[in-house]
Amino acid sequence: MATHSSLPGRRIPRIKDPDLKEIVFVIQSQSNSFHVKKAEQLKQSILKQSTDLTQEMPTVLLLHQLAQQEGAWTILPLLPHFSVTYSRNSSWIFFCEEDTRIQIVQLLETLRRYDPSKEWFLGKALHDEESTIIHHYAFSENPTVFKYPDLAAGWALSIPLVNKLTKRLKSESLKSDFTIDLKHEIALYIWDGGDGLPLTPVPEFCTDIVGSSCATSFQSSLPLCGNPVKKEDIFVAVKTCKKFHGDRIPIVKQTWAGQAGHLEYYSDYADNSIPTVDLGIPNTDRGHCGKTFAILERFLNHSHDKIPWLVIVDDDTLISISRLRHLLSCYDTREPVFLGERYGYGLGTGGYSYVTGGGGMVFSKEAIRRLLASKCRCYSNDAPDDMVLGMCFSGLGIPVTHSPLFHQESLRRNGVAIMVNKRVRNAVLGCNLKNNRMNSVRFQGKPFNITVN
Repeated sequence: MATHSSLPGRRIPRIKDPDLKEIVFVIQSQSNSFHVKKAEQLKQSILKQSTDLTQEMPTVLLLHQLAQQEGAWTILPLLPHFSVTYSRNSSWIFFCEEDTRIQIVQLLETLRRYDPSKEWFLGKALHDEESTIIHHYAFSENPTVFKYPDLAAGWALSIPLVNKLTKRLKSESLKSDFTIDLKHEIALYIWDGGDGLPLTPVPEFCTDIVGSSCATSFQSSLPLCGNPVKKEDIFVAVKTCKKFHGDRIPIVKQTWAGQAGHLEYYSDYADNSIPTVDLGIPNTDRGHCGKTFAILERFLNHSHDKIPWLVIVDDDTLISISRLRHLLSCYDTREPVFLGERYGYGLGTGGYSYVTGGGGMVFSKEAIRRLLASKCRCYSNDAPDDMVLGMCFSGLGIPVTHSPLFHQESLRRNGVAIMVNKRVRNAVLGCNLKNNRMNSVRFQGKPFNITVN
């Protein structure tokens, strides 16, 4: 993934100065208390800067408060609401993440270059260096031609474009079954196979502060909310099977396993040399739902009653336990927390969000207690565990909490993203790899820590 920070885009002569009241800010917030607090802090920063400019207050919205529908975080289902509510008195819908930092004066200076009576899709442009599975190998002949926005830098839609997209949404339903990489999928929808609008790169939408002209920047450091969680308060469950005992488990032990306070390997075969725990669930080539629910039952009902956190990972997932301990200090164990990299299934037609298993899944004990108190279970041992969990938690009204510090994709697949995306550099659960050989060389038996990737 590469950036385009200096492309001029489609520019026009200077337009009338936009008023703050004509900008609707949408903070892509989440309902978990930690994330609500961060979103509220950003909202207050926007309003304070507006007061200092003695301008009429803009509208600042928190995404999680806008709609109760499961797919609100995917943005597109909310465009009809924005069109109906704000098209008469607003010019721009500006989206940002809770860690985006906004300089209001510079943002106004930037937006005045773009005529709000026309259709605009503005953002910091990224592109793929190579075709990837998470983008369905789109533009495989030349992946660099398609640009999509870095959501952390903020991105904007003009009201005429919002209105146009709303008409399309009303005439045809969203077609994608899966939501995997939101920024790419939004750009694809707006581009509409070449019949729509490409992204216009805006150099002032930044993730690093590269100059005084930046209207936005991104606060990317690992969140610190006090003392890190004790390693004894995290139980790590590694899913494996007999055929990978010799290939994958040694790499786990050489890299990160030594950082864990409590760790067990769950397999279809009891191997005392590792050791592994046989849960009595036959191995399956895919899904592993039966094994995952057996792990949850064991964690809740056996000797782990005083441990507040459970982490379930595959035997080819890399973890920084030290970073995970810092991250979890921000979450309240009394809340039902289901944390990881969020994907979606069928969100345009009443589906659900889920934590993709390859990047690791984190559960508070309260979340597990509520889950197992329900009747929601696997429909087969080889059902996709992450999707079944998402469906179950959705039915219980427990939302997925997304963290950009979890990564399903291989670091090789992330390519240039390792250099340009700070959130990859701060990864907690770094990636899911096919047989961790690459990392047995890269890390040479040394675990992650808080400062070294």
